Amino acid sequence: MTDIAEARRILDALVAFPTVSRDTNLPLVDWVEAYLAGHGITAHRVWNADRTKANLWCSAGPEVEGGIVLSGHSDVVPVEGQTWTTDPWRVTERGGRLYGRGTCDMKGFVALALAAVPLALEARVKRPLQIALSIDEEIGCMACLPMVADLAARAPRAAAVIVGEPSRMKVVTGHKGGLGFDTAIRGFPVHSSMMHRGVNAVMEAAKLIEWANAQNARNRAKPAAALAAAFDPPWTSVHVGQIKGGTAHNITAEHCVFGLDFRVVPGESPEDWAGLWQAKVAAVEAAMKAVRPEAAITLTRLFDVPPLVPEAKGAAGGAAEALARAITGDNGTHVVSYGTEAGQFQKAGFSTVICGPGDIAQAHQADEYLELAEFEAGWRFMKSLVAGLAA
Repeated sequence: MTDIAEARRILDALVAFPTVSRDTNLPLVDWVEAYLAGHGITAHRVWNADRTKANLWCSAGPEVEGGIVLSGHSDVVPVEGQTWTTDPWRVTERGGRLYGRGTCDMKGFVALALAAVPLALEARVKRPLQIALSIDEEIGCMACLPMVADLAARAPRAAAVIVGEPSRMKVVTGHKGGLGFDTAIRGFPVHSSMMHRGVNAVMEAAKLIEWANAQNARNRAKPAAALAAAFDPPWTSVHVGQIKGGTAHNITAEHCVFGLDFRVVPGESPEDWAGLWQAKVAAVEAAMKAVRPEAAITLTRLFDVPPLVPEAKGAAGGAAEALARAITGDNGTHVVSYGTEAGQFQKAGFSTVICGPGDIAQAHQADEYLELAEFEAGWRFMKSLVAGLAA
């Protein structure tokens, strides 16, 4: 009978694939597809535009409605610039922890989900166990959309989706929405001694970033709305994490580019925030053009992640929450400030919650790890889930 050793073997294999979001995930997809085929399961690829990556989904069990989707992403964040004491592309067990890039976020859950496939077949489940493995979650949660649509169109409708982001096996029923822009500024270069005749793209970017700082200060100072109070922080945040521009210290910068994202609390409209940002950009651009007509700012919308919201209880909703609570015994109220693909599944009409092994505090860190006890708790969850599908 399938046991946790199978899940650990799968985890070792998955971590060995360096599926950083900027790179292909096809070697991992090939491996997963072959693993599923070995159990008689046909996997379905849903490609990205240039066919360098693929989402993957499958269904184990009878082709009937009422199954459960286990959703995870295949991509991980880079390791460059981090100081690791272990090989990030190899699982190292030490002190009750499983170290390696993605062990926590979220190949640990994916390994458990894949190991549950033969478990479901052995149990002769009466409702299907479905696996959804996505791409590019770490860079916007948008590339899963074709897979969600394909799953909804081609597979019997599932009763619930469990997104296994690290939550320490707590049942998370809400997360913030996300909205991101790439902001590219074209200035006009002159010698810095005559800077008033040029347009410094870096200094214009600073005006926009200061707007973000001002919004954060304003949002932080106002009383938290009821829908937002459970979040940390309980307000919409505006963030810039990367910026690049300029040629030399004595030349007004001709180019500057930075990314800006919003994490929007429930009760506030992402589109309203997008409108405020676009208005600020338009005002700064107008002042630039008054100096040099060639100057411009180009906004590119990178992602738009819907929030995950608590569902109404009863026949019309809440099936995923009820299932996860029944298995874990967790009756607390939990929300998170990061975005996930749970919002995309919920927007597509699936009852959805987040519940997975690991602590988000370990995600993206050097020496990322998943506690062995969390991995074991995840396996107990899978066994209970399969037993329910077989009942």
